[in-house]
Amino acid sequence: MSDSAEASVVRDQPHDLIDLFWTFNRLTLSGFGGVLPFAQRVLVDEKRWLDHAEFVNLLSISQVLPGPNLINLALMVGQRSFGWRGALAALGGMLAAPLLIVLAIAAGYSAWATVPLVHHALRGMELVTAGLVVAMALRLAPVMRRARSAPLWAAAAFAGVGLLRWPLLNVMLALGPAAVLLARYARKTP
Repeated sequence: MSDSAEASVVRDQPHDLIDLFWTFNRLTLSGFGGVLPFAQRVLVDEKRWLDHAEFVNLLSISQVLPGPNLINLALMVGQRSFGWRGALAALGGMLAAPLLIVLAIAAGYSAWATVPLVHHALRGMELVTAGLVVAMALRLAPVMRRARSAPLWAAAAFAGVGLLRWPLLNVMLALGPAAVLLARYARKTP
């Protein structure tokens, strides 16, 4: 879909706070440690509350804010729809079920921590999480290709954090303002 055709599509909104709560509750129950691919599918493709570009923009902002990415994303989507009440409903949806699950797991973990099967299951979950991160990167790649400098920024961030082992905060403080200035300059020039 072209940029002009995508821009002309009218976006849907959550029906009410309950719709917002249950949508984010469903998202949070869709996976452990790798919900972003599900979030994009639900928020962009199914619910149509965001288009791909909006999703990438909100995800980018959510990644530089303190806290979990999806929590930040939920707060922004909820606030956009119903103000502070929407932000609280989306946050409640994101946190209610995981809180109950984690409390139950914490209660049982001390009894089962030494069981080899539990240890191997947790190792398997690490691999699934890595796969979900790669899947999300591949899904966002077409949108990021529109920004000509995106591969450069991604490579610089990967080199700084992944290869040189610089602290993430330092890399963000160095690359963030430079990226904003260059993006602003690129919008002003034809």
